[in-house]
Amino acid sequence: MKAVRYVLIAIVALIVLAVAAVAIAMAVINPNDYKPQIEKAVEDATNLDLVLEGDIGWSFIPLGLELNAVEANLDGERFVALEQLVAQVDFWSLIAMSPRVNTFVLNGLDARLVVNEQGEGNWTRIMPEKTEGAASEQTAGAQDEQAQDVQQAGGEPLNFNVENVQIGNAQVRYTDQSTGQSVTLENFTVNASSITLGSEFPLEIGFRVATAKPALEVDGSISARLAANEALNQFAVSGLKAVFDMTGEPFGGKSVTAELGGSASANLENETASLSGFSASLANLSLNTDLEVKGFGDSPALNGKVSIAEFSLKKLLDNLGQPAVETRDPDVLKAIAFSTGIGGPAGKVELSDLNIRLDETTFKGSGSYSLANSGIVFNLQGDKLNADRYLPPEAEAEAASGGNETASSGTSQATGSSPESDLLPLETLRSLLLDVDFGLGQLIVSNLTINEIKASTTAKDGLLKMDEFSGKLYEGSFGANVTLDARSDNPKWAVNSDVSNVQTLPLLTDLAELEMLSGGANLKVNATTTGNRISALRSNADGQITFNLAKGEFRQMNLTRMACQGIALANQDQLTTSDWGTTTPFNDMSGTLEINGNTLNNTNLVAALAGMRLEGNGTVDMAQSMLDYELGLRVVGEIHRDNACRVTEYVKNAVIPVECRGNFSENPGGLCSFDGSRFRDTLKTIAENAAKAKVKEEVDKAKAKAEEKVQEKIQEKVGDKLKGLFN
Repeated sequence: MKAVRYVLIAIVALIVLAVAAVAIAMAVINPNDYKPQIEKAVEDATNLDLVLEGDIGWSFIPLGLELNAVEANLDGERFVALEQLVAQVDFWSLIAMSPRVNTFVLNGLDARLVVNEQGEGNWTRIMPEKTEGAASEQTAGAQDEQAQDVQQAGGEPLNFNVENVQIGNAQVRYTDQSTGQSVTLENFTVNASSITLGSEFPLEIGFRVATAKPALEVDGSISARLAANEALNQFAVSGLKAVFDMTGEPFGGKSVTAELGGSASANLENETASLSGFSASLANLSLNTDLEVKGFGDSPALNGKVSIAEFSLKKLLDNLGQPAVETRDPDVLKAIAFSTGIGGPAGKVELSDLNIRLDETTFKGSGSYSLANSGIVFNLQGDKLNADRYLPPEAEAEAASGGNETASSGTSQATGSSPESDLLPLETLRSLLLDVDFGLGQLIVSNLTINEIKASTTAKDGLLKMDEFSGKLYEGSFGANVTLDARSDNPKWAVNSDVSNVQTLPLLTDLAELEMLSGGANLKVNATTTGNRISALRSNADGQITFNLAKGEFRQMNLTRMACQGIALANQDQLTTSDWGTTTPFNDMSGTLEINGNTLNNTNLVAALAGMRLEGNGTVDMAQSMLDYELGLRVVGEIHRDNACRVTEYVKNAVIPVECRGNFSENPGGLCSFDGSRFRDTLKTIAENAAKAKVKEEVDKAKAKAEEKVQEKIQEKVGDKLKGLFN
């Protein structure tokens, strides 16, 4: 026991002697006397020119160092300077082998980082250049020392305590002379106290950042309570409140405020993290989430929810100083909201109870995203959407349309000034893995009303298939499937569509204000094409369209009047009827359109009209919206009550020619007219009919005379015999 007591006494004596020695040294030695030696030592070891203008002081309890008015110059220009640096360590904590920083104060830091026109930063010139061997030896030594430090650490928990940290009026200026960019961090302040591992401590940060390209200023303030355990593998933030006031060119000179708030935590050992009551806002846009993450590798598992409160997109753009989105309906884009639950197994993000609101339209559904193969699965159902409300105002749309027409009319000129671009990013399509089901109760687009829309799309390895695209349209229905093979640089398209009993009159009226045709349309479309540009898709189009219209009528044209004009000419008579009407009813019309690039060829148009049969052929140029048809009205029965339109035996089965030519998008009512150039063929047919009728008349007369003579001879012979019988 005596030995132990003597050892303790010896240790205490040594500590007392050491403390006394340090106290005597601090009392006797004035560090300001060594300024020249300190400045020279820095200048010898670096390329910096150190200037110690202020006093250097130190203290014993607490053990500390204070520097004032320090400046370091590089190549004759200021590199870094500070007004005051105070670092104090509790002396007794050193004796207890549990170091605790009493105070750390940094005031007036001024750092200037410059990149010259050659792209070299001035900080790279702080240390003098070394020979390759010396640099390698130093690097190896540093690595060995670092490895030794890691081994000595041995995973021991860190006992770290700081009583007070203050950073004030700090600024860092960054200038890039090669790009003209400059970034300034100023008014940077940090205040923290009672920083101890294993317990919470408060933190406050303030700063101002300004950039030159673009001109932008950000004033920020952050306050929170932070915590970290002694092993530095658990971290937490609570009571976060961060506010950033921004102004400058990106916001059109307006002031914009962004805010963050809530709590967060992370456990590096268990690979878990969470956001609790976390919110983020930008102007009038606000996002809220509670989220848990398990696993920081390639297959994390998420659980929580995310929501964006209802906001006005138009107001958001105005608040951000962005150009306004002009729409036909000024009341749209004012009520947008989003919410979803987030979950799913490891490596897969699943969205449940997905709810998207766009003004009066609501979409609900679910979805998922696989991290392993980037596969996307979505099932989204909407109620009602009027897409026309979101289109640009009609004046702007017409101007854009006019510009497009001008460009298309001068293809060579447009090609030289504005080259046509690809429609689809093929590389992106080849990487897609999709399985999407979409439904919509009602869609109004281009003034068309489509109900009960269903669409199902899949994509894998560059092969995209719309297996179903169907709906109800104007008392009828339609269905289609589309295949896009994007596995080559010249993608292949295939379209198959079936339309059943769609009423053409309301459809054409709503779509293009065309009242050309009415009737229940039945169509079958089978078409293919190749290319990735509109011009290529049009020129490479190939396929067939078969159509049939039942119980309809041609609008804004009266084919009966045109036929009667021809018949009156054949009868050498004048029409007396003035009220012919503006329509031509028909019982059935059918035909086939062969698709050959931009041209649709029709060779078998047939329609049954009152007393006539419409026959014809022609072409439709989709690029120029031009129609070129030669029609014939074959007379098969009585056509009209007008006496000049009487169907004689000469006229019956004759064909009254009609031509339909012109731009069907501009003047549909003036497309068709009587074709006088082909009427001579009709007159020839009528003449042939008349000649045949004359020959038949002469034959009938001769036959009648012969029969009359025979009857007379028979009667004479019979009469003589009768006389002999009675005599």
